[in-house]
This record gives sequence, C-alpha cells and structure tokens, in this order.
Amino acid sequence: MQKSFTDQMGREISINFPPKRIISLVPSQTELLFDLGLDQEIIGLTKFCIHPIEKFAERTKVGGTKKLNIDLIKDLQPDLIIGNKEENTQSDIEELAAYFPVWMSDIFTLDDAMKTIAQIGELVNRQPEASYLNHLISAGFNDLKTLALQNHIDKKVAYLIWRKPYMAAGKNTFIDDVLLINGMTNVIKEDRYPAVTLEKLKTTNCELILLSSEPYPFGEKHIEEIRETIPNAKIMLVDGEMFSWYGSRLVKAVQYFFEFQKQLY
Repeated sequence: MQKSFTDQMGREISINFPPKRIISLVPSQTELLFDLGLDQEIIGLTKFCIHPIEKFAERTKVGGTKKLNIDLIKDLQPDLIIGNKEENTQSDIEELAAYFPVWMSDIFTLDDAMKTIAQIGELVNRQPEASYLNHLISAGFNDLKTLALQNHIDKKVAYLIWRKPYMAAGKNTFIDDVLLINGMTNVIKEDRYPAVTLEKLKTTNCELILLSSEPYPFGEKHIEEIRETIPNAKIMLVDGEMFSWYGSRLVKAVQYFFEFQKQLY
C-alpha cells in the first residue's frame, strides 16, 4: 500500500509500505537500519557504510556520501532512499528525488538523533525496535550527564576533525551537543566546521584538545605536533564514530563515554 511521510526537511514523500528495496546514503543510518532488523531490504549503501562489516561486503556500493553513482542507483530501482542534509550533496539528492522517494534527516543534537531513530523506525515498519533503542540511548546519556555533573567535569575543549588546514567541530553540530552532555564546553564559537590555526586555538586557553579518528585519521605523531604550539593542553585521540555517528551506534557510545569521562576527573 502507499503511505506518506514527511522528512526532516519538510518534504513529503509517498512510498510503497513497508519498503522492500532501500538504499542508505549515510553510514550511521545504514547501521541503524540493520540494527532495526532489516537485512535483504537494504540493497545499496555507500563505500563508507562499513558497519556491520559482513553486511557491507554483501551489498552494492553506490559511491561515496558526497559523490553518488546516480546511474547505478537508478539501475537498482529502490522504493526508498534515506539520506542526510549534511552528509549528502543537494544536487545529488534533487536528482534522485526526481525519480525515487528520498527521505532526509537533518541532525544537530542528541534529541534530533533520537527523533530520527523513531521516524526511520516508522518509515521501515520497525517502531518497537526503534523505541527500544531510544530507551537505551535516553537512559544512558541521562546517566552520562549526571556523572559529568557529579564528578565536576567542566573542560574547555576543541574537537579537531581535519588537518591542513586544521578544522574543528563548532556550534550547531551534533559533536558540540555530545561534548556538552559529557561536561565539555566547546571553545570554537563559529558554526559548523571552521578552519582554525593552532595559534588561534592557543588563545582560547582550551584545556583539552580531542583529535578525531575520522574523517582525518589523527595519530600519535599529531599529538606531538600540536603540543609544540599548545603545551599546556591535554591532547587525546578519540573514536570519531562515537562522537559523530547518530544512529544505533549511540548505544555503544554510552559505554565509551563512561570510560572517557574517567580520564577527565
């Protein structure tokens, strides 16, 4: 049967419900679909949708999140495409939407992420599974927020995502909200992902610099490089998936942040 839904950009789509041929264009949302109990319904995903790895190997790769293989997607004839405003390009989405139903998320906070889980659960007929995931995420992150307050974690932090030039997660990002929940105040006041020099970062008097594993793979050598300019800050390598993936990965992230917070007491 046909059923209508409104995505997070206010666009209404009509799909054959429940959908049987789904293409996911975002890694965290792909993982969510599998964790909701879907399997053969997912016919295509991007080359970055690596979790779960055994499912990744079995599926058609439709390009990268920013550079999709439109012709291949057309050949697959999906009855639903699921994307994200930040991860996918407007031109790709507009072209695909002329042929197929495309549902888009637009996420800035943990609340947004949980809303997305609920809406995707409804979209693919997995509402009970989505509700259970949200129960675990809500309880876990509420506990994390409480622990950060109880242990007086109050750190001024910069979260770097890129090098040459250095780029940081700023305001109005999912990462910024996750930092705040865990007792950290972002020293980057610009929106989204601004470029930043180490000299400018030094003037913020940040106490903690987090180097993400993605999209740039920071390593130990970069800690030394940054320490030369900012010797008084604590510099740590962190798992970018835990800070920036906003699907079912958030369940695993709870335990990660319990351990992470212990390093900040």
